[in-house]
Amino acid sequence: MRSNPYLHFNNNCAEAFAFYSKTFPGTDLRIMRQGDMQKDSPQKDLVLHAYMKIGDTELMASDSFDMGYTKPAGMHIAVNVDSPEEAVRIFDALAKGGNVTQALIETFFAHKFGTVVDRWNTPWMIVSSKPMG
Repeated sequence: MRSNPYLHFNNNCAEAFAFYSKTFPGTDLRIMRQGDMQKDSPQKDLVLHAYMKIGDTELMASDSFDMGYTKPAGMHIAVNVDSPEEAVRIFDALAKGGNVTQALIETFFAHKFGTVVDRWNTPWMIVSSKPMG
């Protein structure tokens, strides 16, 4: 068994996932739109299902269509990167147009740790961990 984050967007999922696929290394971006299923749909550009990999994690999402959009709360997508430099690069990219909720700093457990809500309202936790022990 495994679990994966599944995000909903305010009908801007394709834009967000295009950005994420450029920001995170090693992604395998796939987007299925309403128009792929129903060519004459007035919502043909909206995303039924988006998929990408961030490291070993599969991130999935869709647009909210007419079901109503609610900002994510009480969670973060946690990404543990290999180096402090990579943490800075990713954090800065996510922060552009977003809201930094914890500046990227060194802590007792991480070379770099910070939280940010990106411009699409997705909360992220970026960590470059220190060795344990």
